[in-house]
Amino acid sequence: MPRRSDLVAWDHRYLWHPFTQMQEWLAEEPLVVAKAQGNYLVDVRGRRYLDGVASLWCNVHGHRHPRLDRALRRQIGRVAHSTLLGLANVPSIECARELVSVAPPGLTRVFYSDSGATAVEVALRMAAQYWQLVGAPRRTRFVSLTEGYHGDTLGAVSVGYSETFHRFVRPLLFEALKLDPPHVFRWHRRLPPEEAEAEALAQARETFSRHAEEIAALVIEPIVQGAAGMWTHSPRYLREVARLAKEAGALVICDEVATGFGRTGRMFAVEHAELSPDLLCLGKGITGGYMALAATLAREEIFEAFLGPYEEFRAFFYGHTYTGNPLACAVALENLRIFREEATVEKARALSRVLADLLERFVAPLPAVGDIRQAGCMIGIELVRDRETRLAYKPRDRIGARVCGEVRRYGVVLRPLGSVIVLMPPLSLRSDEAEHLVRSTAQAIADVTRMA
Repeated sequence: MPRRSDLVAWDHRYLWHPFTQMQEWLAEEPLVVAKAQGNYLVDVRGRRYLDGVASLWCNVHGHRHPRLDRALRRQIGRVAHSTLLGLANVPSIECARELVSVAPPGLTRVFYSDSGATAVEVALRMAAQYWQLVGAPRRTRFVSLTEGYHGDTLGAVSVGYSETFHRFVRPLLFEALKLDPPHVFRWHRRLPPEEAEAEALAQARETFSRHAEEIAALVIEPIVQGAAGMWTHSPRYLREVARLAKEAGALVICDEVATGFGRTGRMFAVEHAELSPDLLCLGKGITGGYMALAATLAREEIFEAFLGPYEEFRAFFYGHTYTGNPLACAVALENLRIFREEATVEKARALSRVLADLLERFVAPLPAVGDIRQAGCMIGIELVRDRETRLAYKPRDRIGARVCGEVRRYGVVLRPLGSVIVLMPPLSLRSDEAEHLVRSTAQAIADVTRMA
């Protein structure tokens, strides 16, 4: 391996990091990961860090899981890649069958892509073309939640617009109809939870009623809006807003890129509301955090609308070079088997209870903690200057970034969302590791906010 000093110099000279202010990055030495094992990352100095955000919310069973390692090695000995355009391959077929077996009822078809954004892009394109094919050409509009995040391709950005992230590409986007979720009414408008949910549903009801014949689909992150700052809503809200969409004749697209694969205490977050969407977008944990893979699952009636004679050109003209990559699908298939055979979702529910207790004991009492939002093993800790008035920190305070920098002193890697500290560890986290994660986070918050 090259010397650490060379790696740092080359990183600063050649790399452009995502979602990173590079002026700040270039002023500091980066943490360079050299290897990983279990729930820990190891840097080029040999220092170990608990992976508190599951390598951007995707690692499920820990790093270097023996079964996932073996699955990858086995497939490398067969074929690394073969296109799905005009051909099939064994792992993609087996994985599709397994995905349908664990998916909510009614989802029967799997379309592969390579990231969460493309899974959403596929769903948007499918919905738009579906309505054209079935003779409802006016249904071209999408409904989504304020501060929803669905990825960074232009279609996904259009339905998941964030002013902070996306204002520079706004002229390129199509306009989506926006619903304020209950969190907006609860946190920003100071309504009690029940009233906040009632107001949110009243707004949704009015929007669907006014635009009923124009709407192609509702696009929603079920139970948790991740990048918004771990904003949560109840199963009732999810169920009711989906019902309003269906009553308006629209499809329901659930983006479970972040919430899927056990993160909320169910295999898929829609299960909390006993909801089966028309299109389901999956990514991140689909391979246990090993390979780039995503999938969009569709109902059979949507698939059937695309069938017809060649000359009608009804086919879904969309795809990627690495769609259905055999290496990724082989690992995803083994990941799903591990979920079943090692009771991963049940273990995640137990872990969420441990985390909730630790958060109540060590984080909730801190004066700078304005709100703790938790759904299973997805946690957001909102930091404020004043708890009573909910006075927010200013962007220039960099409060979240400073806390995440400080917590590395205690051997933990975290990544903030503005002033929200995100905890989203692998589902394989042990109880002692959970305590280290939460207590270290609490100490870092106390250290930084005391001086802020």
